[in-house]
Order: sequence, then structure tokens, then C-alpha cells
Amino acid sequence: MNLLLKMFGLVVSLGAGTLANKTLEGLWEKKTGKPAPKDGTDLNDSLPGVLLFAVVSAGVGAVVHVLTQRGTKSAIARIKKTADEV
Repeated sequence: MNLLLKMFGLVVSLGAGTLANKTLEGLWEKKTGKPAPKDGTDLNDSLPGVLLFAVVSAGVGAVVHVLTQRGTKSAIARIKKTADEV
């Protein structure tokens, strides 16, 4: 059961990360009028813009990771508690 929940947590984490990334890219394009800088070596993108996008993207990724990990641990703990009561 734990393995199943961990796999579910992984799928949720990947989905949430993808959704957050697409949302961030859309917001970036809406605010700046330019596509999100995905390639840090592209000299057509300004360095401050690339760095800002990298920092914000990493922060959003970290938040998604922490929330999905905590959610998975919480679900495992709830299931263990329910199994012990039965």
C-alpha cells in the first residue's frame, strides 16, 4: 500500500510541477510579452530576465515538491492509523 501511495505521490508531483511550469510560462509571456526564457544560453534573452525566471521557477518547483511530499506522508500516516484501528 505504501508503494502505491508513493507512486501516486510521484504522479501527482509530476503533474503539479508540469501544471505550475505551464502556468508560470503563461504568466511570464502575458506580463513581459515575450516567451519564457527556457534556454539560459540564448543571448537574445536578457540576463536579468533569465535569472529572474530561473529563481521564480526554482521557487515554485520547491513549493510543489514540499507540498506533494507532505501530502503523501500525511496520506500514508492516515492509512496506517486507519489500519491500526481496524
